[in-house]
Amino acid sequence: MKNIESDPTKTDKSEENDSLKTDNLSEIKPSQEIKLPEIEIPGPPGKVANFIKNIPHVFWIIGIAIFLVLLSIIMPLSIWTALWAVLKSQYVIVCLVLVFSMVAVSLVWSIGQRIDVWVFMFFNMHGKRSIWFDRIMLGITQLGNFVFALIVALGLFYRGYNLLAYELLIGLLTLGLVVQIMKILIHRTRPYIKLENIRIIGSRASGQSFPSGHTAQAFLMVTLILQYFQIPLFGWVSLYLLALVVGITRIYVGMHYPRDVIGGAIIGVTWGLLGVIVNSYIFG
Repeated sequence: MKNIESDPTKTDKSEENDSLKTDNLSEIKPSQEIKLPEIEIPGPPGKVANFIKNIPHVFWIIGIAIFLVLLSIIMPLSIWTALWAVLKSQYVIVCLVLVFSMVAVSLVWSIGQRIDVWVFMFFNMHGKRSIWFDRIMLGITQLGNFVFALIVALGLFYRGYNLLAYELLIGLLTLGLVVQIMKILIHRTRPYIKLENIRIIGSRASGQSFPSGHTAQAFLMVTLILQYFQIPLFGWVSLYLLALVVGITRIYVGMHYPRDVIGGAIIGVTWGLLGVIVNSYIFG
C-alpha cells in the first residue's frame, strides 16, 4: 500500500480560487433559472398557450407599439385635441412616462443586463458587511412596505388630514395593482434566482422583479406628502433621498436589480403627480 500524502500547494490553489470567486465580481456567472414543471394541456388550447408563452418579449413590445399606432389612426380628432391639451399642461408626467418606457424597453438589451448585474453585485457583495448594518438596511427597506404606509395613513387621519390619508391609501392600492400587472407582463426574474453567490438578507420576496414595488411606494408617499405641506427645499431633497435609499436597500438585500429600482422610482413619482392632478380637478 502506498501512502497518499496531501499536497499543500493544491489546498493553497483551491483557497486562492475560492477567494477570487468571491472578490472578483466579473467572474460571478449566472446560474440556471429555476423552472417549475410544465403541465401539458391537451388539444389546440394547449398549443396556443405554449405558442404565446414562447413569443420573445421584444415581439410583444413591437406588437403593442403597432397596436398603439393603429389606435391613434382610428381615434377621433376631438379625443386627440383633449389629450393634447392635457399633455401640454402635464409635460413632467409625459417625460416620466417616456423615461419609464425606455427603461422597460432596455430590459431586452444584453449589455443593460450586464451593467445591471455589475451594479447589483457592487451594492450586494462589495466590501465587508456587519450584522448591525444588515439590520439597518433591512429596517429601512420596510419603509416601502404597505404596513408602514398604512401606519402613516392612520397617523395622518388621526391628525386631521383626512383627504391626504384617503388619497394615500387609494394611491397605494391602485399603484400596487399597476405594479403587479407590470410584473406579470414584463416577467423579469429576481436576481436571487438568476445569480449565484449573492447575499440574501431577510425573507425572499415572491413574484417578479420589475418594477420594484417598495421603491414605487416610497416615491409615491413622498410625492403626495410634499404636495400638502409647506416644506423647504432641504426637506424635499431629504425625503427623496430617503426614498432613494429605500430603493438601494432593495438591491442590498438581494431582491431587485438597479433598473427595477429606477422603474419603481419613476412610476411612483408619476402616480403621485397623477393623484395631485386628480385632486386638483375634483376640489379645484
